[in-house]
Amino acid sequence: MMWARLLVQTGGSGLALRASRDGLLRVSGAACAGKRQQRPASSAEAAVQKTTLFDFHKEQGGKMVEFAGWSMPVQYKDSHIISHMHTREHCSIFDVSHMLQTKVHGKDRVKFMESLVVADIAELKDNQGTLTLFTNEKGGIMDDLIVTKTDQGYLYVVSNAGCADKDSAHMKARLAEYKAAGYNVDLEFLDEALIALQGPSMAQVLQQGLKEDLSKLTFMTSALATVFGVPGCRVTRCGYTGEDGVEISVPRLRVVELTEKLLANSEVKLAGLGARDSLRLEAGLCLYGNDIDETTTPVEATLVWTIGKRRRQNKDFPGADIIVPQIKAKTARKRVGLVSTGPPVRQHTPILSSDGKVIGEVTSGCPSPCLKKNVAMGYVDAAFAKNGTAIQVEVRKKAVPATVSKMPFVPTNYYSA
Repeated sequence: MMWARLLVQTGGSGLALRASRDGLLRVSGAACAGKRQQRPASSAEAAVQKTTLFDFHKEQGGKMVEFAGWSMPVQYKDSHIISHMHTREHCSIFDVSHMLQTKVHGKDRVKFMESLVVADIAELKDNQGTLTLFTNEKGGIMDDLIVTKTDQGYLYVVSNAGCADKDSAHMKARLAEYKAAGYNVDLEFLDEALIALQGPSMAQVLQQGLKEDLSKLTFMTSALATVFGVPGCRVTRCGYTGEDGVEISVPRLRVVELTEKLLANSEVKLAGLGARDSLRLEAGLCLYGNDIDETTTPVEATLVWTIGKRRRQNKDFPGADIIVPQIKAKTARKRVGLVSTGPPVRQHTPILSSDGKVIGEVTSGCPSPCLKKNVAMGYVDAAFAKNGTAIQVEVRKKAVPATVSKMPFVPTNYYSA
């Protein structure tokens, strides 16, 4: 059978589907360096990992694709655009159980974590989290992750599925160093499910299943709770859509039950990878492996805000000797947002100056269902990075007018009390 390739037309950033000789649909793009390696199996399908919700997705009409070594729904019976708009106007459930969940235990857990990431973990309040970055000694971004400082005596860490093997190996190597030096720290890799409930009606839906007052759980804070009768859940007010939302870590054997209870509310629908990608792009959020990787520094990626003030002053994180001087000296290139009309702008599209010179490359792009025009992000020479700068993108060998734009493209609705 011939190799076929198709794009999720209103998806983004290289969520490209290809049908291969084994008959499986696979999603390319969004892969980390050191992507999870699958053990040899008797069939290609057997090698793909499945979340606990796999059978449920199939029953609900999910179109399953391979993504970061997992079989995940790219969409359901509704079109991608319908799912996208439903999330913006109501709320949707996303299965994100493929992501790596880790607990860091021990009295030296903060010191340990700060030896790996750029954030000031020590300054976090109990049950507060932050987006941060694993960096290497060359200043490159190894992964982006969320670290929450819980009041239960551990740090709760969520990192990307495609980087799971790389991240776990990285943490284990540092753990061995710390233990050899006599520090008190341990890692626990969780086998819990993880679902995201995202959208403006999330709070009214979820509050019906909580004893706790959800209005007290602000953006990037977390709490243990019983959710619709399912105990032992960790609810974190965060997400990847730009909307108000939560991610719920759920005991694996009860995630189908909880998902069904949430779907009993007419406000809630299931959504897949296609909608998740276009939603995050409208919100100006990076996709690891596309928009950031080990060849980009936090300064180039306009993620300086993730670096704690104390950490900058002390230069005590991996790659600090390269990253900190860049903050003042600036960099030769910078991540920017782009808007255009006409044909869609995709990953690897060349970015041109007004006189046709190549000045950069698109890393993510899609038609925006909300804005009815194309949105993208990419890296350009710093001289062209100012918002409002007229540039061009080369689509199908034709130069198309575009404009450098601030991000997010669609206003975010994160909740603060």
